[in-house]
Amino acid sequence: MTKAEIITEISSKTGIEKVSVQETVEAFFKVVKSSMVEGENVYVRGFGSFVVKKRAKKTARNISKNTAIIIPEHFVPSFKPAKTFVEKVRTGNKAKK
Repeated sequence: MTKAEIITEISSKTGIEKVSVQETVEAFFKVVKSSMVEGENVYVRGFGSFVVKKRAKKTARNISKNTAIIIPEHFVPSFKPAKTFVEKVRTGNKAKK
């Protein structure tokens, strides 16, 4: 499902115009992104958590040149679904294969 499809679905279920729904969805994503850039985690009860994870410094190999390179410590975004969300997906109807 794409962002456009999500916007259409929300608009049809709530009766709110697509433009307003799009602005709201875009604002939500902007808040999540800016919060995570600042190092804050975002918790949405019943859905999941958008968390910032720290990756430690490590040594890796450049296979083409056969040299060791150092990857400095860095942060990556991550999503951890809520237990209720995982359970609903686990027991729900599966998509067509």
